[in-house]
Amino acid sequence: MLASLAQGQRPFATILGCSDSRVPPELIFDAEFGSLFIIRVAGNVMAPSLAGSLQYAGTHLRTQLVLGHEGCGEVQAALAAKFEGAQQRSRIQWLLENMLPGLDGIDPRVPSPKKLASAVEANVRWTMRQIIETPEGRARLAEGGMKLAGAVCEIATGRVRLRA
Repeated sequence: MLASLAQGQRPFATILGCSDSRVPPELIFDAEFGSLFIIRVAGNVMAPSLAGSLQYAGTHLRTQLVLGHEGCGEVQAALAAKFEGAQQRSRIQWLLENMLPGLDGIDPRVPSPKKLASAVEANVRWTMRQIIETPEGRARLAEGGMKLAGAVCEIATGRVRLRA
């Protein structure tokens, strides 16, 4: 099987997902080696360092999926930073600060589990928006060759809910 991969890659999906060890895309989507182009970072945060990989995926592979998951610790830390003023170590704080604009509509009065679930979905939408708003993202979508979707994985069941 690995020998056939030496001839080139033809993944059916590109996934920007959280690096949480409980949500490995290959297992969640029952995918074989070589069928997914995976980019993982805590909180599925869009960052300049990832933009090149996403640009490559959008240009050459023409598929992208933003995958968040229930109970995301990075999203939970972003909520604590937003509503409680919590601070993290410098690089973790940088991830949180890049996440915060996407959490503007979260109501601080909502009970914690529902607030976290809403924030996870809001973070997926925020990351998708950042991809779409790049010149490359707009171009690929206008061409009609790239599909962009957002999803949230339910850790307890492994079920993936697509979100727009």
